[in-house]
Amino acid sequence: MRSLTLFAAAAAAIALPAAAHHGWSSYDETKPITLNGTFTELNWGNPHGTAKMRWQGKIWDIILAPTGRMEARGLTQAEVAPGKKVGLTGYARRDGTAEMRIERITVNGKTVELR
Repeated sequence: MRSLTLFAAAAAAIALPAAAHHGWSSYDETKPITLNGTFTELNWGNPHGTAKMRWQGKIWDIILAPTGRMEARGLTQAEVAPGKKVGLTGYARRDGTAEMRIERITVNGKTVELR
């Protein structure tokens, strides 16, 4: 019985991070969205960067690329810091959740492809 309990606990611990990750099929790639604004929060971390932005009266979760990819393509954390003007093109979640997967970002006159 104890082994079964330990196995169940280990399985749950492994499943939680996988369930929390965003499957790309959750986003509607048939309806690209472009918006301009500023991030209110930015997390420059892995497995990918995230940010928050106010848009259409809601606080949206913004899913960026891995930080290594963004830096390799010339995008710096300082350029997209909260309060800096950015242009975003990406896709909203199909289920109506205020979350967007960003494909490209424009900042300081340059456009960076994130995927």
